[in-house]
Amino acid sequence: MPGPRALARALDAATPPDRDRSLDALRAVAILGVVLGHWLVTALVAGDGTLRGASPLQHMPWLTPLSWTFQTLALFFFVGGVCGARSHASARARGIAYRAWLGGRLRRLGRLVLVVLAVWAAVCGTALACGADPGALRTLVGLVVSPLWFLLVFAALTAATPLAVRTHPLVPLAVVAAVDAVRFGLGGPSWPGWINVAAGWLVPYALGAACARGRFARGRSGLPLFAGGVAATVALVLFCGYPAAMVGVPGAAVSNLNPPTLAAVTFGLAQCGLALMLRAPLRRAMRRPLLWAAVALANLSAMTVFLWHQTAMTAVTAAALAAGPLPGLHTAPDRPGWVAARLLWLPLFAAVLLVLRRLFVRFERPRTRPPGQPARKARTWRETAGSERKSLWRRPSVPVLTAPASRVLPTGSICSSDDDHHVAYRTGPGVSVPSLRRVRT
Repeated sequence: MPGPRALARALDAATPPDRDRSLDALRAVAILGVVLGHWLVTALVAGDGTLRGASPLQHMPWLTPLSWTFQTLALFFFVGGVCGARSHASARARGIAYRAWLGGRLRRLGRLVLVVLAVWAAVCGTALACGADPGALRTLVGLVVSPLWFLLVFAALTAATPLAVRTHPLVPLAVVAAVDAVRFGLGGPSWPGWINVAAGWLVPYALGAACARGRFARGRSGLPLFAGGVAATVALVLFCGYPAAMVGVPGAAVSNLNPPTLAAVTFGLAQCGLALMLRAPLRRAMRRPLLWAAVALANLSAMTVFLWHQTAMTAVTAAALAAGPLPGLHTAPDRPGWVAARLLWLPLFAAVLLVLRRLFVRFERPRTRPPGQPARKARTWRETAGSERKSLWRRPSVPVLTAPASRVLPTGSICSSDDDHHVAYRTGPGVSVPSLRRVRT
């Protein structure tokens, strides 16, 4: 069987030369940032027969720079804006109706969320029947469910893509500034802050849509955006009383993330500016077959990793309770020793996440026709996976990598990754090693 280098070279050769690999790299960085961020700044403390949530940022403010490094949600929305705008434009050019285009993009996300909720409903029902503490279960479920807000906002912005394409990023930015002025400057109620959930994340999404239309094509165009975002964020933190942490901290009077504040949005603009400056270097780096293969494979299961990474952490924490309070896992995150211990747990979290990915990544793939079933109209494949893939690859046919023997699928099945990364797998009888084929999209 070919080794990793041979497979990486095959995948590199199978990728069309006009694919913008920097977008895949940015999405992979965003996924890594979210996963590591949650694993490092979220703690479950055992005591009095239950579990409660905590954060090392409560007790060790010097860890605040971690939130600057691992709060990468703006990158998700920026890349989503680029890919959403391109996909919608491609669908319109091929005569695909908006409703069909949107349904294809959202159907898979809904399926992934339903699987997570169904599994956790079964887990909670079984645990309660066995006498588990309801408070501990509430804490665990809260950690698992809390990232789902991101997908709700992303789905809403995806639906609003035709509007976002025509929206200048300064418009939602002005809305965020006005809302914060009412909340903090004029002493108004807190409820208008929830307007920022849509307006705040529309800023990087609209910026990505503008990038898809050809604006910010040169890397140096990101420098003023990066510098302005950094300067604005520093000014808001130092002189306007915004928290320095870019994630929610339990017990804090104000959270920059829940709902998003002007500081979180300007910080996201700085991230987007940095991403624009790094796109050319990332494209060059992605020419290395091994690096590109790692990024491509990470994108194949990006949403599965996002939805199940908190489950991996909570599963390890709950399973280890029988061994007693363990440092970095069940103890209070109030001293540097906790950080050192938590770093030692990360490989185990990652191993459990890989198992969960193995079990549930199948739900990221479009449903395929069972053998012998009459073929339906071609619009199913075109409107679910084909529209998004063509928007970036723009080829009538694409090379695909066949699945290894350990993952053989029904003959002729095709599956793609999340919304915008479209390395597909095709298998047939007798496939024992990965190979390259070309299929019509």
